[in-house]
Amino acid sequence: MLKFRFVLSLGLLVVIATLHALAQDADEPVKKDSPKSAMQDKKSADGTDDVPEASSSNKADAKTKDSDGPAPNGTAAAPLRTTVLRPAMTPEQRAEWATRLRAVYAQPAEKWPAPNVDRDVKHHELGLMPEPKHPEDNPGTKEKIELGKMLFFDPRISGSGQMACANCHDPDMHWADGRTTAIGNHRRMLKRNAPSIMNVGLNEKLFWDGRAGSLEEQAKQVLSNPDEMDSTEVIVVERIGQQPEYKDLFTAAFGDDKVTIDRVAAAIASFERTIVSGYSKFDSFLKGKHEALPDEAVIGLHLFRTEARCINCHNGPNFSDNQFHDVGLSYYGRFYQDLGRYKVTSEAADVGRFKTPTLRNIANTAPYMHNGLFPLDGVLNMYNAGMPNIRRHPEQADDKLFPTKSPHLVRLNLNKQDLEALKEFLGALSEPNRRIQPPDLPGYPKRRPGTKFVDKPPPEEAATPEAKKE
Repeated sequence: MLKFRFVLSLGLLVVIATLHALAQDADEPVKKDSPKSAMQDKKSADGTDDVPEASSSNKADAKTKDSDGPAPNGTAAAPLRTTVLRPAMTPEQRAEWATRLRAVYAQPAEKWPAPNVDRDVKHHELGLMPEPKHPEDNPGTKEKIELGKMLFFDPRISGSGQMACANCHDPDMHWADGRTTAIGNHRRMLKRNAPSIMNVGLNEKLFWDGRAGSLEEQAKQVLSNPDEMDSTEVIVVERIGQQPEYKDLFTAAFGDDKVTIDRVAAAIASFERTIVSGYSKFDSFLKGKHEALPDEAVIGLHLFRTEARCINCHNGPNFSDNQFHDVGLSYYGRFYQDLGRYKVTSEAADVGRFKTPTLRNIANTAPYMHNGLFPLDGVLNMYNAGMPNIRRHPEQADDKLFPTKSPHLVRLNLNKQDLEALKEFLGALSEPNRRIQPPDLPGYPKRRPGTKFVDKPPPEEAATPEAKKE
């Protein structure tokens, strides 16, 4: 209990320290003469940048400024607007703006307003999810996918025999686990948050630090990691290979019943590539149901692509650029320090960089960031402030590994209505709840939904009328 209280208190101190750092950043003077982004600094022809003038009662809340300051390396900052905080709008003004935006975004994506992206960003427009693709060296056959689903839910592939892939990627938790950080072998708390594996087949690199180049490689790393599944090929072959039903499944998938760790990983990867989204309100909107998005979500979509600058990193159908960025949360030199991709590449520029996660279904997969320390409102507030700036201590003056925050992160100065609109749009990326029934595993008693054990009913129930009918 004392250890739990200590960890909880430490976590609270981390959040408080982060917010304190943001507060310090807010006190810094705004720099001028920053270079402009690719977004035009004028009203668009369709009027989407012509925001309705706020009511006179709210104008006093606005504070003027010249522009956002340049990025730390001087390459990619952009003036976003001419006020620190846009005055709040009346409901009528907001509805008018949403109506105009809805008409614009009802058009094909190539006619949408220009996105606010920095010059060094290769833009990929938001859109519908593509069909999952399987690599040539591991074609996703029906038989292999069926085998992979079995193995995904089977705890016998782990060293303890108690831990399946579904422990950290539970379909009832939207293929995540809902924890701050994942729990591994022997209930050991791991260092990083377990992200959802929905649409994981679109990832070019796997894990937060990108240390795996394919789903097959990722599966093998998890199986062999002593802190995670702590397994070996000997364990997998012995436990899986002795089950007659598995022998038939391997024969159907691979042509013979030989069980190997490579085949197990290939089957699991094939199944994981079928876990895809595409049924959100945003998808319905893109398919022509333009009333699927409420007004605030339409405004949020526009802000996401323009003034909020989210699309610099969260772009494409999967809302991820598949790149690695330092967002100021490496906790360099402190208890929660995580050097991120540096541990993979040994490049100083990669200190504190982590992979851009998808935003698909994000409202259902809290908590957030690589360390799982933040709720959605907290993340939005931090990005609005430009994320924390880590300051060097005197003893770090010559530290070549001192992390550098991404230049794409600048203070946004969005007002509360803007943040709520962004949150509404992110919520519109949510997938409907789908009940995924785990398969009956070879060698285990079988169940059917809504019934008792089918093959071995308990003795006390065997004589009941219901059991006799069975």
